[in-house]
Amino acid sequence: MSRSISAENFTGARGGGGRATEGTGAVAASRLGPGWKISPSIDIAAGETAVLADIEGPGTIRHLWCTTDPHTAWRGTLLRMYWEDEETPAVEVPLGDFFCNGWNTFSQVSSVPVAANPNGGFNAYWPMPFRRRARITLENLTAEKVTLYYQVDYELDEVADDASYFHAQWRRSHPVPFGEVHTLLDGITGAGSYAGTYLAWGVNSPGWWGEGELKFYLDGDDEFPTICGTGTEDYFGGAWNFDVPGQGYTAYTTPYLGLNQILRPDGLYRSQQRFGMYRWHVLDPVRFSENLRVTVQSLGIGPGQGNGLPHRYRHTGDDIASTSLFYLDAPASASRPTTPDLLTLEVD
Repeated sequence: MSRSISAENFTGARGGGGRATEGTGAVAASRLGPGWKISPSIDIAAGETAVLADIEGPGTIRHLWCTTDPHTAWRGTLLRMYWEDEETPAVEVPLGDFFCNGWNTFSQVSSVPVAANPNGGFNAYWPMPFRRRARITLENLTAEKVTLYYQVDYELDEVADDASYFHAQWRRSHPVPFGEVHTLLDGITGAGSYAGTYLAWGVNSPGWWGEGELKFYLDGDDEFPTICGTGTEDYFGGAWNFDVPGQGYTAYTTPYLGLNQILRPDGLYRSQQRFGMYRWHVLDPVRFSENLRVTVQSLGIGPGQGNGLPHRYRHTGDDIASTSLFYLDAPASASRPTTPDLLTLEVD
């Protein structure tokens, strides 16, 4: 059975849509009457948390759509999802980062599980099965009201015994300590599969910044990982610094990976280069049976050493914010980062 929750049908009940007599559109629709866009959105006051959906299962969420005013809410709100009756969220991510827009500036994304369309229409198609209950909330950490338009499309149907729960975690190293790595996931226990990565990467050093390897430590790996990439741009499907001769950094967005955002310095207040990039492991999931840890190095290329010696790799201290998506055989993970506050989320 297909169901949908929005500000026009808060419960998703059959025949429950378009019945509002009050809401954010009441004044605009005052001459039209019930059924004519009385409640297209909700207002979330500063410091408040809105319950977007509370669904009795079994079922599977198939699509999320939302947009906000103002866009600064993308890094000032926290999207959370809870499965079954857990009090610990399986998903806790800034709204914009969840949809590959982590810099409070719109970027087009045309991928299979995530689409971001003009001007800030966010869509996610990750399957999210649940057996008894699903709950979705959005917390407004900012000092101003956030107006949210949203829709949660789902099915009420049996869920396979081996279906895993959707999870997402956000972490930021601001900056990455010199000589260390940024951790995307750590201490994830159980069986599951890694589903995707979004990085909002702010560069703090001159020169090329993306030599760092992504490493997946699986099922007891200690010092050395089972999966080790060859460079940041390689992991996201690019090559040679994303640099097309004659035009420099070049954005791209494809079904499963992309460099969707390039924010260049403006010679004034935007002093640093910033990037957004994603990779979805839909066709190439990283499966684990016991535990998982994921890291990326903050590594660039320095100048040559003279006497004909080539350029060298060098540590950098960049600003890296990661959103990691994975499926797990438990509705909540025992390992999760500290809930970020507004200062931690802040776009400088």
